[in-house]
Amino acid sequence: MGTADIPQILQEAGLPENYVMGEQTHGAGVAVVGLGDRGRVVPGVDGLVTMEKNLSLVIRVADCGPIWIRCKKTGAIGLVHSGRKGTEAGVVQVAIRKMRDEYGAEVRDMVALLGPCVRPPHYEVNFAAEIIRQLEREGVGQVVDSGLCTAQDMKRFYSYRAEKGKTGRHFALLARGD
Repeated sequence: MGTADIPQILQEAGLPENYVMGEQTHGAGVAVVGLGDRGRVVPGVDGLVTMEKNLSLVIRVADCGPIWIRCKKTGAIGLVHSGRKGTEAGVVQVAIRKMRDEYGAEVRDMVALLGPCVRPPHYEVNFAAEIIRQLEREGVGQVVDSGLCTAQDMKRFYSYRAEKGKTGRHFALLARGD
């Protein structure tokens, strides 16, 4: 599945047409996006932040961690793709700081959720625990870990590691609801 297939996949799933997606390079790039970016795949980023109400942020994952972030005070949102490399590079911190710097988001008023990702014993590096530590070190007011492991439940999740690279991808979306 290439990025050219994304519009059709989202449409077939009944998901919003106004979306923006990151290229996902396993780095620390985070883009500030708006309605002018809709329909785009933003090159070189693993995180997206916005204040727009009619724009869905989209990432794809198959073992890396999706992190949904929302500032309850300002309504700013961020969606991050973070695996071992992105976690080491600090992509979560970059997203939080962009939300603060661009939109005046208050870290203590943020809620962050780490979704399903590969975890020990199915992967020797516990990047999920490090993501939670990073969120807490940044001072995020409420941190929630789904605790779900993609490699542990192959009926529910795709797992790049468990399926030896021949797997699908989950889509994670985030949009403002207010």
